[in-house]
Amino acid sequence: MAADETANLYTIWGLDQAPYGPVELPTLVSWVKDERVIADTWVFVHEHNQWEKASRVMELQMFFRARQPLPGAAAAPSGTLTPGALRRIKILGSLTDDQLVRLMQAMKLQQVPQWTQLVKQGDHGDAMYLVLGGELRVRLLVGDKETILTTLGVGEFFGEISLFDQGPRSADVIANSESLLLRISADDFAQLVVDAPEVAAPFLLAVAKTLTARIRADNKRYRDSISYARARE
Repeated sequence: MAADETANLYTIWGLDQAPYGPVELPTLVSWVKDERVIADTWVFVHEHNQWEKASRVMELQMFFRARQPLPGAAAAPSGTLTPGALRRIKILGSLTDDQLVRLMQAMKLQQVPQWTQLVKQGDHGDAMYLVLGGELRVRLLVGDKETILTTLGVGEFFGEISLFDQGPRSADVIANSESLLLRISADDFAQLVVDAPEVAAPFLLAVAKTLTARIRADNKRYRDSISYARARE
């Protein structure tokens, strides 16, 4: 691609570990204003052929400086969130600001210290969690041996089955680092379905799409393992 064609083009590394773009500067600026791109988001500047943190991209620095508090200014109250911050979570990306505000009213922020066991296998589930910060691991214990099933980072979620069935948890969830979560209980979600179905419906649809993708991926791994085993017979 010619140099003039790459000028003012940018690619974003998303929370789901996938690239988005290339996009032009006006689109990138709108993502910054919507808080879909934050100071620590990695941005590939095509003109310079390099990755940089968004706060270090010259064209964006004025927007991040504008958000810095003035000396002596009071910090934002603990537990406050904006719709833009929530939209960085993939399953919430299509919701409007009004829908996100209503959803936040049904959720609670939860700070989790490192090494906390948030979910225990076999316990009855009563809530779903969205990861706003930190990292957690999903594990199974067989005897005293730990098997890690997956690692959860910012933008991911777990415990969604509890919104439909308060049956036993299928695995443990441990905080690998200090983490910030959004918790929505099964009871609060059931009330949201009654009070604000226009919010609950798109939220459930987004969850269902993610679960479908997971099931397809699991089915493929299962098929591949069978094919591999049969090839060795």
